[in-house]
Amino acid sequence: MTMKSIKKHRPADRNSLLKYFKNHWELYIMILPPVILLLVFAYGPMYGVIIAFKNYKATLGILGSPWAEQYGFYHFIKFFKNYNFIECLRNTLVLSVYSLLVTVPCSVVLALCLNYTKYTKFRKTVQMITYCPYFISTVVFVGIIRLILDTRIGVLGSIVYNTFDLNIMGSASAFPSLYVWSGVWQGTGYGAIIYLATLAGVDMQLHEAAIIDGATLLQRIRHIDLPEIIPTAVIMLILNIGSILNVGYEKVLAMQNQNNLSTSEVINTYAYKVSLVSSFPDFSYSTAIGLFQSLVGLTLLLAANKIADRLSGNGFV
Repeated sequence: MTMKSIKKHRPADRNSLLKYFKNHWELYIMILPPVILLLVFAYGPMYGVIIAFKNYKATLGILGSPWAEQYGFYHFIKFFKNYNFIECLRNTLVLSVYSLLVTVPCSVVLALCLNYTKYTKFRKTVQMITYCPYFISTVVFVGIIRLILDTRIGVLGSIVYNTFDLNIMGSASAFPSLYVWSGVWQGTGYGAIIYLATLAGVDMQLHEAAIIDGATLLQRIRHIDLPEIIPTAVIMLILNIGSILNVGYEKVLAMQNQNNLSTSEVINTYAYKVSLVSSFPDFSYSTAIGLFQSLVGLTLLLAANKIADRLSGNGFV
């Protein structure tokens, strides 16, 4: 194509773009609010990441604060050398990996059970009961757990304490399982929704053909349902791996006490304490910790997506 032909087509392309926008302006108006929210609350705060490389002082502002030593990486090096680093990283990885290995399979199993339940009223009742905990706030949910596991008045806690002389809420070894399985109780029902939607799209002719061939229920699940669910489960796994170091600090902080601190102190709670709870808050240090989490999460997300795409072809494009 010659330069004359390119110049000749430019006005037409521009006109067609304007015409398309004119004909579909309602769609752009609809998408404008979430775009504005994304810019204000997701991309706008990224400007503050600069303080991770500075010795931030509120009186001097972000740009006026001096750069940190060691080419701006002083706070990162400080965190890596801190005696809490290994413990916080280990606890964060344990809780995250444990949650990944438990939550997705539980949601899949619940979706399969509900999908094959013949009694509609029973299925709807189970769905409602399993969905409800998800809509309870974290603080209230942890309060319920504390009441259940209380050693004096708790339904379960008093029995365990009197039988095994064990305070579950104060046990460091029990904290990971308590955190993960309480999360299963709270989120499995809601997490099963997407798998139920996937199962609803399975062609019933496949099941009819399998039944005619004499396939059992487990065989139908294995050879028909699971292949349909796996791509969705892989996508959900990739999304969760991206936030593997970003354990929700609200629940951990609410469940945390001096007795279980050795296994409950994660990166998020440590950053919260050094930035907001400390007598001498260090905002640069806590921002460096948060940036470290984000970089590791991005690296793991890209790696998991690449591996999933190569092994099964189910990764993001």
